[in-house]
Amino acid sequence: MESPPSTKKIGQGGGSSESGGSESGAEEKGCSRTRFEYFGWVYHLGTNSIGREFCHLRFLYIRGKYVMMYKRDPHENPGIKPLRRGVAGNTLMVEELGRKKVNDGDLYVLRFYNRLDEEKKGEIACATAGETRKWMEAFDQAKQQAEFELSQSSTRHRLSMENEIDLEGRRPRVRRYAHDLKKLIRIGHGPESLVRRSSNLGRHQRSNEFMEGDAADVVEAHEWRCVRTINGVRLFEDVSDNKSRSKTVLVKAVGVVDASPDTVFEVVLNVDRHRRYEWDALTGDLELVDSLSGHSDVVYGSYDSKCLTSRKLMCYSYRWQSKRDFIFSRQWFRGQDGTYTILQFPAMHKKHPPKSRHQRIKINPSSWEIRNLRASVGSHGDRCLVTHMLEIDSRGWFKWKCGQGSKFENSIPYALLNQVSGLKAYIGASPGLTSESSTTLVTSKGSDVSGSISEFEDAEVAEEFYDAIAADSSSSSSSDDEDDENTQLDSKGQRVKLKNVSWAIARLALTAKKAMDGSHELDPNVEPVNLDSSLFHASMHKGKSESDANCWTSPSGAGFKIRGKTYMKDSAKVAGGDPLLKLIAVDWYKLETSRSKVALHPKSLVQSEAGKKLPFILVVNLQVPSKPNYSLVMYYAADRPVNKGSLLGKFIDGNDAFRDSRFKLIPSIVQGYWMVKRAVGTKACLLGKAVTCNYLRQDNFLEIDVDIGSSSVARSVIGIVLGYVTSLVVDLAILIEGREEKELPEYILGTVRLNKVKLDTAVPLEG
Repeated sequence: MESPPSTKKIGQGGGSSESGGSESGAEEKGCSRTRFEYFGWVYHLGTNSIGREFCHLRFLYIRGKYVMMYKRDPHENPGIKPLRRGVAGNTLMVEELGRKKVNDGDLYVLRFYNRLDEEKKGEIACATAGETRKWMEAFDQAKQQAEFELSQSSTRHRLSMENEIDLEGRRPRVRRYAHDLKKLIRIGHGPESLVRRSSNLGRHQRSNEFMEGDAADVVEAHEWRCVRTINGVRLFEDVSDNKSRSKTVLVKAVGVVDASPDTVFEVVLNVDRHRRYEWDALTGDLELVDSLSGHSDVVYGSYDSKCLTSRKLMCYSYRWQSKRDFIFSRQWFRGQDGTYTILQFPAMHKKHPPKSRHQRIKINPSSWEIRNLRASVGSHGDRCLVTHMLEIDSRGWFKWKCGQGSKFENSIPYALLNQVSGLKAYIGASPGLTSESSTTLVTSKGSDVSGSISEFEDAEVAEEFYDAIAADSSSSSSSDDEDDENTQLDSKGQRVKLKNVSWAIARLALTAKKAMDGSHELDPNVEPVNLDSSLFHASMHKGKSESDANCWTSPSGAGFKIRGKTYMKDSAKVAGGDPLLKLIAVDWYKLETSRSKVALHPKSLVQSEAGKKLPFILVVNLQVPSKPNYSLVMYYAADRPVNKGSLLGKFIDGNDAFRDSRFKLIPSIVQGYWMVKRAVGTKACLLGKAVTCNYLRQDNFLEIDVDIGSSSVARSVIGIVLGYVTSLVVDLAILIEGREEKELPEYILGTVRLNKVKLDTAVPLEG
């Protein structure tokens, strides 16, 4: 099994995290220069010059912004030359494609591409979801290091756009033969056997990067009350007013599990019956029916109903059968805060029609949320909060809760809620689980910036990372593959602390002169202009009351939680205030293909006479992938000019890398199906890290084009949302993330409420 990135660092940072690896670097006086090292084993996926797919075990090494790929560990083989090498620049995008079948095993695949040219791409894979998370963090650090060096004008080589890395690229002597080969990689039919290796990393590693004080960044409408505690797991019901007359009730089981979220996620997703029998009393007999994507699949299961005789809790009745079976689909996501969400829906599949002597039932829709917990003083090991939520018939639930003799303990919902108890006991009794789900840790003796760096900064490394790992291995000898399959890795696990460099780099790249808040962002010496929304016209109308549908309004920021003045010390968040910019109009377009730079279109509000007179307009274009494609275009206006030295001013006129690292969106489903709420989530998202964002700065406006379709996870979530969009009330808040005391407290840049939008009312946008 491959290793997660090993990392080591010496330097300063505004925040810290521990990660699965070791990191090295140094800080030089005067320029505060810090270099990082990440290294470990990964699987390199691709196609060679004759179109044959391969999957090779490779040692990936990141030093600062430089990336090298080796056949063997260079620490154990001094003098070995890298097979590939390049640099990670600010146009590098890393997308998590999810789980895929490769030969006889499941791997989690990362796709690398240039956001300015997606033809330059390639893939590596890891054995666990946790390892993909650590590698994504490593590449994010490398990108930030490159941006830091550019901002300080301290690098010898500027990143060259024409030489950016193409992960599907070939070595020069074979590239001409591969020119016309298919570029997209089909995984799962390669001839090489995967090397799986045990490890002991997980039990020693603990990540603090995602440990913010609040579980959500919005004020949720649910009101949970604990009704019973069983085996150390609390059972809750939703007692909010909007549920008082419902025929169903939303319940959840919540427990603390002594393991990392990565480990718990792997256990919940695993369909191996021998493992599920250890903790799952109901859905232990599972088999994978179909993999729909890297983040979704369809599963078939069966159980013996002799001990589950209560039928009142189901929304339907059954004839007596000794066996029952079911099919459900699963979709899973990992948020930027490290929280895993798994959604489970009843489903049908042609490969598994109802069987004889089996009663086909529908398992209750449910969701899992696995969230990291802040490590307490003196605690050892990882801990996470596991929440299993489902919707059941309210009659049997209330009888059971009131002690009126309901046989809830013999029902399917009770068995589902008890999965958290089983999971907690199983992991607690299986100390080897952590090491099985992790990998061998490769460590180093550290490095010094002042040491020799010429091996990384030569002319050949002017290429970016896409070229560095995409090339095939056709030039290697035929024995290379056999060596890959038979190589044994030594176990050298140890705990090493990883500091998060992003805060330090952001602080050095953007030096604020004074404390920032909303009142300092706009010029107070200029008379404000009239921002009456009736003066501006767009395709979606503004709502006049709460009962209006297919409209927009602009709520206050009170429903959102943002970083307070003392966030750097205590992670405290506060309720947002009124938005700094005013939402003056919203366009709802449909297009055959997604479109950027809508502000330049003659129909755009920006090009109108009223729009040209405004001091500044922020245009946010959410590009929704579908058939047809849609664009939700929001126009936020400032009534006075923006201060050039303010955080907003530096965002408007800054570079794309800085914008990507700061532009944040907080979603909130105010009204709608609870499963959609769980899919969308309630945490703030840095859009530039989740999807591709393009920026257009001209005249009196900045346009941000958010390509939701650039991420497979975002496409999956938006697919769920579009299925329920006519019944949803959605609030969105946008803001610029504050990362140091001078930039705190944060302020809400703008908000929008979309009330039960109808897809067929979108207007076409002509070329």
